[in-house]
Amino acid sequence: MSAANSPANIRPFEPGDLSTLLLLNNAAVPAVNELTAEDLLDLVNQALVCLVAEVDGAVSGLLLCVGDGTSYDSPNYLWLSERLSNFAYTDRICVDETKRGLKIGDALYAELFRHFAGTGRCFVCEVNERPPNPGSLRFHKRLGFEEIGTADNGDKAVIYLKRAPEPAS
Repeated sequence: MSAANSPANIRPFEPGDLSTLLLLNNAAVPAVNELTAEDLLDLVNQALVCLVAEVDGAVSGLLLCVGDGTSYDSPNYLWLSERLSNFAYTDRICVDETKRGLKIGDALYAELFRHFAGTGRCFVCEVNERPPNPGSLRFHKRLGFEEIGTADNGDKAVIYLKRAPEPAS
């Protein structure tokens, strides 16, 4: 099943999504950090794009992407900002665990890549090495992300990944 065959409808964030997305985010800890509703809304407001996946009308996934040149103080974002420019940083991608296997993550990234096709903007993210998240690492590498560095932040260690810009379609 390709992203095009995913049952997910991908659309921009709407204010009514916040409570469901907060539950999805916090269910994905430790792959992502836990947030309050205020923290998540702040991230959405700073985002370059915040994509939401719906399956059968129910919010089932999130991809939140921050661009370069913002004042976001995440250590991972800062690491990438010191080394790269013109990027789209996937701060978090979360999928409802009851909807895994439906290629929702593929559909979210396909829309992200389409959205920035032809802009010259590369795509970056990090995946936890400690605690380990081998599924996310395999997923991102399958999508064409390649390792560009690592960092040990004490309680977490991460692998930084980069994907080349999407050509104009």
